[in-house]
Amino acid sequence: MWQDVVDLKQFYDREIGHTARHLLRARIRALWPDLTGQRLVGLGYAIPYLRQFLGEAERIAAVMPAAQGVMPWPRDGAGMTALADETELPFQDNSIDRVLLVHALESSEHAGDMLRECWRVLAGGGRLMVVVPNRRSLWSHLERTPFGHGQPFTQGQVTRLLRSHCFTPLTTERALLFLPFAWRFWLRAAPGWERIGRRWFSPLSGVIVIEAMKQIYGGQPAKALKRRRAFAIALPQPATRQISDL
Repeated sequence: MWQDVVDLKQFYDREIGHTARHLLRARIRALWPDLTGQRLVGLGYAIPYLRQFLGEAERIAAVMPAAQGVMPWPRDGAGMTALADETELPFQDNSIDRVLLVHALESSEHAGDMLRECWRVLAGGGRLMVVVPNRRSLWSHLERTPFGHGQPFTQGQVTRLLRSHCFTPLTTERALLFLPFAWRFWLRAAPGWERIGRRWFSPLSGVIVIEAMKQIYGGQPAKALKRRRAFAIALPQPATRQISDL
């Protein structure tokens, strides 16, 4: 089930949301250090992580699912948000270079169709980045954060899901190694815990970040083809002759 856009914004307006955004942004930037001239789409609620690419990417669009709701972004300048069905993105085939999924895969009831749409709009060699809650973390069990809603994943589950929809996983990162408590002194120490946790406790990270590449040789239709049901047509038969008894 999709979370309401107002609840998502309220989380990122809080101090714990600021800390989570800062740490997760660093992992995203580590995988995508330079998007100069690239066309970028954020799907779900990705706007906290798109701002760092403003002025760098050629074009940016923040697509928010209809069941989640939409809000204007950015505050200054032309709007870059759109409301759409996550299984029918408003872009042409092979027109996007990068797609970032945040607060998306774990919320959608049609994750497979959404991934097929991402495959369709991505250009050859395009990259997909998926951010999902880690099933083994405390973050996925506490509903006070957006990462405690929807379907959490293990790394193996995300990898298999991507491969089954024609994506090749390339790199995996971990983020949010600090525990999801909003104490001020705890949040100030979060960057230090992040460094320690990535070295010693990475399986317990709050989120899993996976970058994958579109497979050209493994292409499939954006929508599954419906099988036509076989049926029979009754044709008129010639009347049988009556043979008189001899």
